[in-house]
Amino acid sequence: MLIGDGLRLTKTSVGPMDNNAYLLTHGTDALLIDAAAEPAVLLRLLDGLRLVGVVTTHRHRDHLQALAAVVAATGAPGYAGTPDAATITEATGVTCQEVWDGDAIALGGVELAVIGLVGHTPGSIALAHTPSDDTDRLFTGDSLFPGGVGKTTRGTDFDSLLHDVTAKLFDRFDDATIVHPGHGADTTLGAERPHLEEWRARRW
Repeated sequence: MLIGDGLRLTKTSVGPMDNNAYLLTHGTDALLIDAAAEPAVLLRLLDGLRLVGVVTTHRHRDHLQALAAVVAATGAPGYAGTPDAATITEATGVTCQEVWDGDAIALGGVELAVIGLVGHTPGSIALAHTPSDDTDRLFTGDSLFPGGVGKTTRGTDFDSLLHDVTAKLFDRFDDATIVHPGHGADTTLGAERPHLEEWRARRW
């Protein structure tokens, strides 16, 4: 699918938990978001392309099971949110470049902004693509889904995640913005915005 800035987006479901892996390409350069599982499937998508990076949205095992194999096969650098990076390295052996709010990851001259979202894990990140010629898109990992924010285990984590999702996503991007989550179907901020207070009240 062609999106703004001349990028092409491919979405693939992999692994027993139906993780979404997203491949963004610009010409022959590619960026992979979440090498979750089935490295052979992901590597076939890269045929003829130069992988310039693999972004891991957070440290949970189901989002990084193919990371080591993809990095070994391509030599591409890994990227992860600063608070999660050490845990990802421990689990995979891949040393990731640490990124957080204010950082950007480049693909063919196009910059995707990094947004830290604390709560589902300490170092969860989203990537924002904000082209001048098309709709904004957010790759949110497991921090925002259709119907709510990602799973949290403590009340303080829920409060943190809902705060960050509200302040850094809903307050900054318009209703047309497309949300690409770590599992399942896409949504828009406009579809989810009316339910923010409902999520706050139900605590999940």
